[in-house]
Amino acid sequence: MKYFYPENYGAAADGKTDDCKAIQLCIDDAAISGGTVVLESGKTYYSGSVTLKANVELHLQKGSVLKAASDIDSYFRPCNFINDETNTLIGNPVTGKPSFCFIYGYGADGCSITGEGTIDANGHSFVERKDRYYVTGNFYPRPTVIYIENSKHISFKDFTVTDAPFWTLHPAGCYDVLISKIRILNDLDVANSDGIDPDHCSNVRIEGCHIECADDCICLKTSKGNAEYGPCENIIITGCTLISTSAAIKIGTEGVGDFRNITVDNCIISRSNRGLSIQIRDGGNVENVSYSNIIIETRRFCPDWWGTAEPIVITSFNRDENTKSGHIRNIRFFNIDCNGENGVLIHGNKDNIIEEITFENVSVTLSKQSKWETGLYDLRPCLDYGVEKYKNSGFFIRYAKNLVIAKSCVKWGKVCDDYGFAIDARNAENVELIRFNGTAADGSDGIKIG
Repeated sequence: MKYFYPENYGAAADGKTDDCKAIQLCIDDAAISGGTVVLESGKTYYSGSVTLKANVELHLQKGSVLKAASDIDSYFRPCNFINDETNTLIGNPVTGKPSFCFIYGYGADGCSITGEGTIDANGHSFVERKDRYYVTGNFYPRPTVIYIENSKHISFKDFTVTDAPFWTLHPAGCYDVLISKIRILNDLDVANSDGIDPDHCSNVRIEGCHIECADDCICLKTSKGNAEYGPCENIIITGCTLISTSAAIKIGTEGVGDFRNITVDNCIISRSNRGLSIQIRDGGNVENVSYSNIIIETRRFCPDWWGTAEPIVITSFNRDENTKSGHIRNIRFFNIDCNGENGVLIHGNKDNIIEEITFENVSVTLSKQSKWETGLYDLRPCLDYGVEKYKNSGFFIRYAKNLVIAKSCVKWGKVCDDYGFAIDARNAENVELIRFNGTAADGSDGIKIG
């Protein structure tokens, strides 16, 4: 293995001088025959965008920092669209390819980012505060930290990312992706600072990661901008600890393609607005998803964020008048402990019924914790609903069929007036209860199925 050092190409590594050219020359030479670019311990490399190449390992030694530049003009633009009339950049919406990215790769088979160093994404150079709970961008979209497209056999291991201004790690159209033991430490008030977003990817393993971020920690997507690639399938998520102001682990909302064959196990979700979420708003379908051995703690954050502290959410709604949502079927939950301000939400629509959902050994405890309003369910984004007013129940079910709730229970902690039934199911067909235990919040009969 050959090692390449940016200092040999003119890098100052003083945290002030732009080392972009030196780092890129280093990567280019390493790509000729395959090699490792080493960022050394105790040094800070300040840089604009760099392009990762096939068979190149970018290795950050422990104590090294790769700091993203604060000048947006130094960022690579995969989609640099200019409005001819105003001569201004048109930023793609979240459903498209990134308009800016810090570390970029295309066709970079066998590339990797490793080591125990830190990528400082310098996100606060690109955001501004909206209120005490919420920071958004002064332009949109802001830079994606790592965007690797159409690449095979790629790895991300051991490093830390801090202060992302937008999505942190976004592999798109990639095959055989290993993400192991990385830390993502983003501020919990920065909008869109997702952790890991596999997009139209297959054979992905996400293991042993710790993620704190505003918006979703891990979000599987099939975005419109990368629709030339296949489904999101054969995904394993295991052994992660997650904190989120939106959903800790989500499928959707961007979902023009299918999602299938996904397992999530042995994770702990704490201090989150939502736990496990499947949100389908486009034509993509979801099937064969299994969640097991997961602890979920939820509390509501401010209303700027989607969600009202639901530990588990499964919804399918039409995004708009021209977009019919896909189908959700065969979703399984085993050995799940939920403790928070709201209960499980399952809500399809009359033209697209959610079906074949199993809950086994699932405990749901509702207890009022935050200062924010309860008695709400957040169904955004969609054509027909918003944040809807209903009493919170252990299981709130609409437009679903073939549900099994076995050896499960609903409990109540600190009860408030907005708490209702153990199970509130309407427009639901063939709901089977096996050894279920739960009363209403007031102690009366807790099951309402109609």
